[in-house]
Amino acid sequence: MWVHLHFGPTVTLPGGFGSTAVLLRLGTFLMIGGTSGPTSEPHLTTGKEHHVLTNHGSLSVSFYGDPEKPALVTYPDVALNHMSCFQGLFLCPEVASLLLYNFCIYHISPPGHELSAVPVSSDVPVLSVDQLADQVADVLDFFGLDSVMCLGVTAGAYILTLLALKYSKRVVGLILVSPLCKAPSRKEWICNKLMSNFLYFYGMCDLIKEWLIQRYFGEEVCGTSQDPESDIVQACSRLLDGRRNANIWWFLQSINERHDLTEALKELQCRMLIFVGENSPFRSDALNMTTKLDRENSVLVEVKKCGSLVTEEQPRAMLSPMEYFLAGFNLYRPNELSCSPRSPLSPSCISPELLSPESMGVKLKPIKTRTSLESIDF
Repeated sequence: MWVHLHFGPTVTLPGGFGSTAVLLRLGTFLMIGGTSGPTSEPHLTTGKEHHVLTNHGSLSVSFYGDPEKPALVTYPDVALNHMSCFQGLFLCPEVASLLLYNFCIYHISPPGHELSAVPVSSDVPVLSVDQLADQVADVLDFFGLDSVMCLGVTAGAYILTLLALKYSKRVVGLILVSPLCKAPSRKEWICNKLMSNFLYFYGMCDLIKEWLIQRYFGEEVCGTSQDPESDIVQACSRLLDGRRNANIWWFLQSINERHDLTEALKELQCRMLIFVGENSPFRSDALNMTTKLDRENSVLVEVKKCGSLVTEEQPRAMLSPMEYFLAGFNLYRPNELSCSPRSPLSPSCISPELLSPESMGVKLKPIKTRTSLESIDF
């Protein structure tokens, strides 16, 4: 496994970029804004699913960790939720210790994508991508989060990028996996429309599952007539059987009408770490995205022999780049002698030699700039 990294200089930002807990009544929907809101519960319950009624409908949010820590907001791809999109990443002990030690994790599911979701009513209009981004901002308001780090995959990466463009002061960093940034090509638009029709009339049939699997994974794990599918592909296929067809259709319609963010990317003020699989159908979007970004504040990581869903297919490849990236925010993975008493996971005992870039198959390609670290003032 080889990973190619393109780095700008490391930048130090003030630590603790904002996370204030608010009260939430479990098992109910609460309106944000105005005078409505939670009033009686003494604390948020970690590891629980919370339903927040935003200005554009309800969203499921599951959070893990200490709400006094900085916030990491995640958003998955089409037909996935945080369990099927980020489980592989958080099951990697080193990555889990890095993220859970430094962050309180807020997993946002697209409307109707959470476990045991009810079908979206046919009377509910399809939201625009701007409204989906506004939903996330409403969730931040509800939980009292002034500024956050974001982690999104493909369609989720697009929504979080749009969030950073619309609410620039609230997003301090973006970690994007196989992101979208352009409007759909004619080929993609037609394909999405055809798949939407199949989904609407026939449900989660084999054709739809095969299309989604190819969207997520590279050929290395998808299998052939001679080689069976890998365990992660089989598990994902089983999870897709439990999805609500109408809800997937609803979200796919929104993403298929997305607008081009390419020119607006120059306005992004946050630092960005972008992963893309070599075999991802959205690889060109990710490469195009990096050409529009400030090279001093953006990093591209291309993962060899991998599809779009790097978080599940090769999560360990994300460790070293994320460590370098988060170090710019004064956030580090704990060593075995200094673990956080509030972290649900302790770091695994790993020999320091095994964490070197060479031993993990990582090639670093620094970008030469004239700007010194001392001259950068945030």
